[in-house]
Amino acid sequence: MSWTHLRSLMALNNSVARQFYMEMCRLEHWSTRTLDEKIDAQLFERTAISRKPDEIIKAELDKVKEKNELQPDMVFRSSYFLDMLGLPDVFSESDLETAILDQIQYFLKEFGSDFAFVDRQKRIPVDGVDYRLDLLFYHRGLRRLVAIDLKLGKFKPAYEGQMLLYLRYLNRHDRKEGEASPIGLILCSEGNTEHIEYLMLDEESPIKVAQYYTKLPDKKLLSEKLQRAIAIAKEHYRLKKRDED
Repeated sequence: MSWTHLRSLMALNNSVARQFYMEMCRLEHWSTRTLDEKIDAQLFERTAISRKPDEIIKAELDKVKEKNELQPDMVFRSSYFLDMLGLPDVFSESDLETAILDQIQYFLKEFGSDFAFVDRQKRIPVDGVDYRLDLLFYHRGLRRLVAIDLKLGKFKPAYEGQMLLYLRYLNRHDRKEGEASPIGLILCSEGNTEHIEYLMLDEESPIKVAQYYTKLPDKKLLSEKLQRAIAIAKEHYRLKKRDED
């Protein structure tokens, strides 16, 4: 990394966040400009890994450095900014899908450079019924397919069952030799904080849930919301480990 990278990293007060950004710079070859943009957009606070106790985060980042490969908790986030799509105040799921593909370059900049587009409205035939998966991507770093379902409104538990069906089909019919099992991301326009946090904390679940913003939220309010969510998640993680012990 260059001196300008180090200058940006040293400005961070959180040593765990600094280690996270260092690993992301190394793995994804970020420029200083990209690093500054990610820090300004609070990328670390939006990732699943930030919800864990600091000592566990450090141990997992050390493992990432040793193995030289990304983990899902470093890739998937609790919220995504899709303001670059230029959507009107009222839009449909189809409008959102079309806008993503029209602005795919900017969409991937927010999601991560390792995402590669595979298919739109992917046909999932099961028992004579044709289901349609909104978007299918491949993540080169994770070496697995990523199924994305777009939803208006808040997350509903039924969405999880639908995504599991898609993932099982993809695992059986589309997964290639050497790939990890597919993972699903349900993007909702409104956040259900507890639903999102519980699914993010479930390391065994192949499904992630996140909120998307079509307009940039107030930075201070977003920061406060993220810090509250992180504190709640860390306490939940601590209690879960205590019960297991």
